[in-house]
Amino acid sequence: MKIVVAYSGGLDTSVLLTWLKETYSAEVVAFCADVGQEEELDGLEAKALRTGASKCYIDDLREEFARDFIFPIIQANAIYEGQYFLGTSIARPLIAKRMVEIARAEKADAVAHGATGKGNDQVRFELTAAALAPELEVIAPWRQDRFRAEFPGRAEMIAYAEKNGIPIQASAKKPYSSDRNLLHISFEAGILEDPWFDASAESNRDMYVLSVSPEEAPDRAEHIELRFEQGNCVGVAVEGLGELLAEMGIVGVKVDGENEGRLTPLQIMRVLNRLGGKHGIGRVDLVENRFVGMKSRGVYETPGGAILHFAHRQVESLTMDREVMHLRDSIVPQYATLVYNGFWFAPEREALQALITETQKHVSGTVRLKLYKGNVITAGRKSPLSLYNPEIATMEADPTKAYNQNDATGFIALNALRLKVAARVHGGKDGRI
Repeated sequence: MKIVVAYSGGLDTSVLLTWLKETYSAEVVAFCADVGQEEELDGLEAKALRTGASKCYIDDLREEFARDFIFPIIQANAIYEGQYFLGTSIARPLIAKRMVEIARAEKADAVAHGATGKGNDQVRFELTAAALAPELEVIAPWRQDRFRAEFPGRAEMIAYAEKNGIPIQASAKKPYSSDRNLLHISFEAGILEDPWFDASAESNRDMYVLSVSPEEAPDRAEHIELRFEQGNCVGVAVEGLGELLAEMGIVGVKVDGENEGRLTPLQIMRVLNRLGGKHGIGRVDLVENRFVGMKSRGVYETPGGAILHFAHRQVESLTMDREVMHLRDSIVPQYATLVYNGFWFAPEREALQALITETQKHVSGTVRLKLYKGNVITAGRKSPLSLYNPEIATMEADPTKAYNQNDATGFIALNALRLKVAARVHGGKDGRI
């Protein structure tokens, strides 16, 4: 038997890899998707091979992640339950997609993951596998009684790792778990399971990775401009952009005299994460409703994503027809829930995405933002496709004579008719209209 396992190099997946190999008498192929974990990937391949994997894939999926997964949910303005930017949710279908592709290339019999039976990730991995490779068996050890009996806690896992020569970090475990990618980093469990615990307190500032606290952010605001084409950010202008790109190792970008550069989706995310993190933007502490039925407390850092969401909406405000915007906004909760619950490759999500893509064909323009101590503030927006007409909207005399204020009398009278009827029926005195 051959199994492809989602592997991160942590204690859980390292134990899982060896356990699968022994329990199923299987050849195990390790797979790790690079979706922006940065230094967490250092030495991963060697560790997987020492742990017992016959092979280890580490695939750089960052550009695909930004282009085909992050940017579409930005176009949709998708935020789950009004707060969560879907950072973990949107990474899982890409990881699972690549895992089943490797399984097919390796002629594997099954794929395996280390998601627990209490969380959302098990659903996201397995719904993706069902949609893309229904012939593959999915192994979820945490849903097996024998696995949980053998590993009731972390101490048993450490003992198992030492017994089997599995390399594990000697440092003490942080009192919470984290998951990082290009869009965000999440923190949950451990000390964060108490919803009264103040994760923003000064004593807990060491937990954060992508951003400084708003209190520690610069006392001077920074202005940036984002250029959008058909709902996607394609360029950034900020003072010192050339130096910033060089510092980040981003090469091949032409920066003009206005400090603007045209960037790929991956480069956009990296630059905005750096700028947003510098100003303490995108921190969210929430209690969310998991798909499996329980509530869960999570703390998130989404600096670049928070900026993109805000900027995108500003360009839409100029360029989207009112009824098109309201129609798109009406499906956002359903769309965000589909993404959160793992239905990225379901036909209903793809149908909604087609509608969203259509709504974005005129969403082109530039927004100027002010970043300051955790806040994203609009400092201007413009577009060659703007539907805003100052000559019509002006409170002064309308030179175009496109709007006759007298017409509002009939407009109001017709909209008031049903209200008058209801008032006479339910609360009026004489019943006359």
